[in-house]
Amino acid sequence: MGILRLYSDGTVLRAKNIDFLLPSVVDDTSVVFNDILFDKNHDLYLRLYKPTLPPPPPPFPTKLPIIIFLHGGGFCFGSRVWPNCHNCCLRIASGLNAVVMAPDYRLAPENRLPAAMEDAASTQALSRNVVEESWLNSGEVDLERVFVVGDSSGGNMAHHLAVQLGAGSPELWPVRVRGYVLMAPFFGGVVRTKSEEGPSEALLNLEMLDRKNHMVMSPGTPICYFNHMIITS
Repeated sequence: MGILRLYSDGTVLRAKNIDFLLPSVVDDTSVVFNDILFDKNHDLYLRLYKPTLPPPPPPFPTKLPIIIFLHGGGFCFGSRVWPNCHNCCLRIASGLNAVVMAPDYRLAPENRLPAAMEDAASTQALSRNVVEESWLNSGEVDLERVFVVGDSSGGNMAHHLAVQLGAGSPELWPVRVRGYVLMAPFFGGVVRTKSEEGPSEALLNLEMLDRKNHMVMSPGTPICYFNHMIITS
């Protein structure tokens, strides 16, 4: 029946068994990870990754930077436990020798925008508490070197966080966000983007995108949640 089905009475059915056509997770013991409840009200967890490699020798920093990874899925799908997200975070933690935080966030249509944006913002604000309350040693991480990475709709969320928090994220002190990485960010809205105006893809045609956008947006939600050209003008 597909990954998600929305009925006219508002009932939402999500597939429990999804056949991911992806390579198996390769665990070479270079990274350890753990799941942590960070939002009791909404039962939201994040997955925390820590490299096991020793820190680089001086003059390189000995404390580990923090990378917050926001998964994609069009605001309707995805999770920290999906193999594409998990594999990506394993590679980032190992390759960059960094602590990676991969939070889940509320999904539409059960929770329409701006719910996901609010959850992403709360993750930034709680990053210090998560580090202090987890199995990490607070002396191992550098709260002044935090980076936000977003994939697809996660890239949209990373963009809005950058606009909301501003340069240096002063409101999060002592946490300091140094930069944002947008991986194939998803933007859309009433005004068509260039990619939307081009030839449709088999799995992402305009009809399907418009239908999904209808499930994501709450009545009266500013279109700037989707269209970056409006919010940055």
